[in-house]
Amino acid sequence: MCLALNIYHEARHLPPAEQVAVGHVVLNRVDHPRFPGSACEVVKEGGYSRRHQCQFSWYCDGKSDRPYEKGAWETAKASAARVIASEDPTGGALFYRATWLPERGWWTTLDRTHQDLGHVYYTKRGW
Repeated sequence: MCLALNIYHEARHLPPAEQVAVGHVVLNRVDHPRFPGSACEVVKEGGYSRRHQCQFSWYCDGKSDRPYEKGAWETAKASAARVIASEDPTGGALFYRATWLPERGWWTTLDRTHQDLGHVYYTKRGW
């Protein structure tokens, strides 16, 4: 459910293939020693006590996390199931940003691995 919720909140307006890419970032983090070991722990990381201090902004923005668009929620759940059964299109990305955000700050220290219409994906060399 946590994987589907992250896909819903981060990419519900994007095609299913791009939703799968967003989901792979969560699984890549689960498999990486610097991140928690489950999808729910990865999605909720950092957002337990302070607003806007989490890894995925929807989790700690103070708004309800309940999906409100039924069709988009069904698509996000189907995309989450596809993530588990598909190859990673992101090249092992651990981070992403929306394409409409300018590339600045911490993103400039990362290695770009993939880009689609909605997101740019990154990893960090030496991690």
